[in-house]
Amino acid sequence: MGITCVIRYEIDPFQRDAFNEYAENWGRIIPRCGGHLLGYFLPHEGTNNVAWGLIAFDSLAAYEAYRARLKSDKDGRQNFTMAQERRFILKEERSFVEVVEGTLGVAPLPEGGLT
Repeated sequence: MGITCVIRYEIDPFQRDAFNEYAENWGRIIPRCGGHLLGYFLPHEGTNNVAWGLIAFDSLAAYEAYRARLKSDKDGRQNFTMAQERRFILKEERSFVEVVEGTLGVAPLPEGGLT
């Protein structure tokens, strides 16, 4: 993984189910358009109006190619339209991050294991 696009959503907490549907739709669309979907996350405890989407790419160029494919994807356009019409996303922010080697996917040590 070269970069990960971290999308922070401010959502209407009374439309959590609508955002869930939106996120589930991306589960089919994003991989088809070339993104490596790490997952969408809804609030569980604490703040009730912030959700996250994480999508990995080999490079910024790969992200740009993905965005072009996404704009021409019928299901992608429909998902964007559904979100605009139902207004459950109040704000959306994108950040691009890179993983720190040795920190992603590290399994926990067994109880009493060496560090």
